[in-house]
Amino acid sequence: MTLKTTLKLTAAAASLAVLAGCASSGALEEVRMTAESAQADAAEARSIATQAQNTANQAQRDAQAALQMSQQNREEMNRMFERSMRK
Repeated sequence: MTLKTTLKLTAAAASLAVLAGCASSGALEEVRMTAESAQADAAEARSIATQAQNTANQAQRDAQAALQMSQQNREEMNRMFERSMRK
């Protein structure tokens, strides 16, 4: 091979290496953007899950209060019935 041919091949190889480096950088940027998007989606999902947990906790408190009120009403009705039966 002549020096001229070697220089041409070296220049072509260097160009390919630069292009491959750009493609790799572009691919890395795409992966980074995908990861950031996934992280944002996960944060949103965590927020929604926290809201759902808070709603469920409130529903549980409301159900407990309703049960307690129902039990109190039942006891009062039993007392009223017993009083009416004594008369």
